[in-house]
Amino acid sequence: MLEPVVQVGQHGATDAVVAEVDRALTAHELIKVKIADPDRDTREATGDTIAERADAAVVQRVGRIVVLFRPRPDTES
Repeated sequence: MLEPVVQVGQHGATDAVVAEVDRALTAHELIKVKIADPDRDTREATGDTIAERADAAVVQRVGRIVVLFRPRPDTES
């Protein structure tokens, strides 16, 4: 089972959160992000913002969890 690798607190989609999501996506391609905000609309907006800033796609949302996907960059040259 995939566990959340990034947790978003009360400050939302900060530069530090987006940087951590970027690092995690580079390493894993598919990650779960837990968004702590109790408001559903705010969680959705935060997930969308993080996905956009990390150049990722939202695959699924379940409660406070958003699953993001971004293919690994080609390392072959």
